Amino acid sequence: MAEPVFRGVFALELAGGAAPGRPALSPEEAGELAARIGRDLAALVEGVAGLDLVLAAAHFDPAEALRPGWPLHQRLAELHARAPGRGEGPRVLAFGADAQGEVPLPFQAEAALAGGGLRVLPFLLAGPAGAVASVAEALEDKLLQFGMARPDTALAAQDGFHARIEHARYLSAHDLAAMMAMQYENQGLAPLWSLVEAALLAPRDVEWLDAGPEPLLRLENGEVRMALFDPSGWCAHYQGGQAAEGECERLQRVYEHFLARQRQLAAVLEAHGIPVLYVHADGSGDPRILLAQAS
Repeated sequence: MAEPVFRGVFALELAGGAAPGRPALSPEEAGELAARIGRDLAALVEGVAGLDLVLAAAHFDPAEALRPGWPLHQRLAELHARAPGRGEGPRVLAFGADAQGEVPLPFQAEAALAGGGLRVLPFLLAGPAGAVASVAEALEDKLLQFGMARPDTALAAQDGFHARIEHARYLSAHDLAAMMAMQYENQGLAPLWSLVEAALLAPRDVEWLDAGPEPLLRLENGEVRMALFDPSGWCAHYQGGQAAEGECERLQRVYEHFLARQRQLAAVLEAHGIPVLYVHADGSGDPRILLAQAS
């Protein structure tokens, strides 16, 4: 059974959206930042100081931290399990660049997702189950409202990453997910969030996006099947089979917008580490049945 942990992130809001100059901190810098983060969290919630803190001193796009199976946090848990000193008191562990300045593969952020104005450093708290549960409940209650980092912590991150940081704060993984849900709603992507959320929190569930004129998607077993319509199949499905002769040709521009929306949704899902597989739907049958059979 996996050791209980609290998953969190140290979130850096970049001034003007300017990308940090460094992807990860040196071992010495990583240790100093982790110590400050541990101090900040311990000041918020009694009991944090009695747990191990494990930090990835490398920054990522929020979507990289919100992937099925929580791979960044899982990697931290694996490193924590192998670290020396277990049973000798609370530990502060930090992982960033190596002594040569190279960033190990598990903590290399994806270049394609590097342009956002919010970057996050994953961390976890680990220890006895009861202590972790108590601390986790308190942090979930407090971080969103009171989780601003102290000025010297924010300055250490700013100097270490060669970044211009406007705000630095602590969030639980659930806080980050809620923030992303609001952002997606503002961007017109709210219908997609139910699939991302299910992949994160209920990976065994089947979830549909079946709300025309949106693309038709089905999530199962950690992957999404998307109906790939040709023009006639799209017209038959989304126009209810009632389009008059020549009507589908007139709607060609609408169909092209639909294809662009498919590409947009697929890109968001893939940013969250959710693979997208396409199932051809030519309008000769119910595409929902095709997606269910293909899973």
